[in-house]
Amino acid sequence: MRVFVNRDIKRLFLQIVLCMAAVVLVSVLPVISGFGAAVFVRPDLEMGNMIVVSEIFALLAPFCTVFTGGAALIFCYRYFRQQDRQMEEAVERIRAFVSGDKDARIVCDEEGELYRLFHEINSLAAILNAQAQKEGQSREFLKNTISDISHQLKTPLAALNIYNGIMQTEAEADGLATIREFAGLSEQELDRIETLVQNLLKITKFDAGTMIIEKRQENLSDIMTDVERHFAFRAGQEGKQIVLNGDVSLFFSCDRNWIAEAIDNLVKNALDHTESGDSIWVTWDRLPSAVRIAVRDNGSGIHPEDLHHIFKRFYRSRYSQDTQGIGLGLSLVKAVAEIHGGTVSVDSRLGEGTTFVLVFPIITKL
Repeated sequence: MRVFVNRDIKRLFLQIVLCMAAVVLVSVLPVISGFGAAVFVRPDLEMGNMIVVSEIFALLAPFCTVFTGGAALIFCYRYFRQQDRQMEEAVERIRAFVSGDKDARIVCDEEGELYRLFHEINSLAAILNAQAQKEGQSREFLKNTISDISHQLKTPLAALNIYNGIMQTEAEADGLATIREFAGLSEQELDRIETLVQNLLKITKFDAGTMIIEKRQENLSDIMTDVERHFAFRAGQEGKQIVLNGDVSLFFSCDRNWIAEAIDNLVKNALDHTESGDSIWVTWDRLPSAVRIAVRDNGSGIHPEDLHHIFKRFYRSRYSQDTQGIGLGLSLVKAVAEIHGGTVSVDSRLGEGTTFVLVFPIITKL
């Protein structure tokens, strides 16, 4: 039988069999000792003496039975204690593997069903390591590929921007309105491609896990002021207003550049979907265990059908009037929020406006 392949089980079975044999022997010993001894050893004993010897062994039989039963219990206890110790060691090795120790393995140098299970677990760990390594290589390949493509595109884009600027200058000097118009459209498309390349490169770094986040205590008011200053010229040109409102003394542990990038994308999105005379409100405050940042506008709003999809990459609503967006800004906002341990949510009503809310938990020392 396969169960007896294990040496420990075989030893336990043998010990229990010996205990059972001892019980049987003790049970029949009075008869053997009383009458057998009289016939073969002392034939001169009288019947009364034989009865006395038999009664003595009969009195000792229960004690012997209890002793052998106790021995069997001790054998079982030792076996199961050893099994429990092996299981605890196996659990510790599994926890070590889950915690990141890729070389953690369960010792399985014996035979039996339990060690067979341990061997299968070790095989599963090896397969998971191989898959993780393959996935890491795939991510590295994807990162390098997109990075190479992005860098290769930067040079022709820069050259095209220069050529486009020259054409605009010449067109203005010569009064060529048509060339100037199409040169302006060309510049918009070039800016759009450049934004696409930059955002693709950033998101790829997030996906590959190579993005370095350097958290420091930063003043949120300073970050929001920088964002407002970044869009002040565009907002003025379009007749829109950016309003800041929050605690000027609120500090938050974050990567300043990436938080500013996320807020930039939300404010840009609000500017893209508002009309002249509309406003964008950027607010921030501290909750009992989190920091909340909200970007609200009174623009066109988001169609209910799109609310569950707007954070997907390259998602473009069929109801949107925006023809310049590329569908990566909100995806980047979500990635920045998650890498900081936070969340992003949206609430919108058609014709009334949209509110994006970022919530970042505050880790406090106990």
